[in-house]
Amino acid sequence: MDAHVIAPAGGRTGRCGMNPRLSPIGFSQRVRLEWLEQTAHLVLAGNDRAGVKEALQDLLKDKVSIGSQAEWGNRAKIITILLRVWFTAPPKQESLRIAGLKLLKHLPRKDHLTLHWGMTMAVYPFWADIATPVGRLLKLQGAAAAVQVQRRIREQYGERETVARAARRVLRSYLDWGVLGETGAKGIYQAGPALAVENIQLIAWLIEAALHARSNGSAPLKDLIDKL
Repeated sequence: MDAHVIAPAGGRTGRCGMNPRLSPIGFSQRVRLEWLEQTAHLVLAGNDRAGVKEALQDLLKDKVSIGSQAEWGNRAKIITILLRVWFTAPPKQESLRIAGLKLLKHLPRKDHLTLHWGMTMAVYPFWADIATPVGRLLKLQGAAAAVQVQRRIREQYGERETVARAARRVLRSYLDWGVLGETGAKGIYQAGPALAVENIQLIAWLIEAALHARSNGSAPLKDLIDKL
C-alpha cells in the first residue's frame, strides 16, 4: 500500500478541539474477540435486535457477571458495546458497518480480527486513542508500559477514574485479541504477532474506519497507520 496522504497534516490525533473532560469514552469493558465474531454472525443470520441480544445474554451468562441480572451490570454494558459495533452503529458508520459485514461474510477467518478492530475503533474512537500511544511506545522501545499509556490517555481525556478504568479494560482486550502479549513484567506489554492485511478491499475499508475514528474525519496516512 502506497503511503499517500489522506488529508493535510496538522492538529493532534483523537478528539481534536474537544474539552478532554467532555470527551466520550463509551468502550469501558473487557471485550473478547470471539464475542464480536458471534455478534456479527448473529446479525448476518438475519436476527433482529431482540434475537441478537437474547443470544448474547445466553453466551455471556456463564462468563460475565455470573448470576447477576443487573440492568446496567458489566454483562449488559458488554452487550451494548457488541450491539453498537455490529448492529446499531451510529448513522455515520452505517455504510461502513454494512460493508464490513459483507467482507466478514466472504473473507477468510484470518482477516476477521482486522474487521472487528476497524469497526470497533470507528464506533468507539477511545479504542483507537489507546492504540496510538501503545503503537508509538512499541516502535520506540519495543515494549509498552501500562502506566505510560495511562498517563498519555489521561492528558487527552482528563484525570478521571473512569478513564483509567476504561484504559485498563481496553489494554486487557488487546491482550485477549493477541495484538499485545505479556512480557513477564507486570504492566509491561510487547507486540503480538504481526498480522498482514493484503486484500485491497479490506485495506480501503480499514482506512475508512480509521478516518471515522478521527473527530475531523481526516488525517495523514502515517497517523492512521498508528491506529491500525
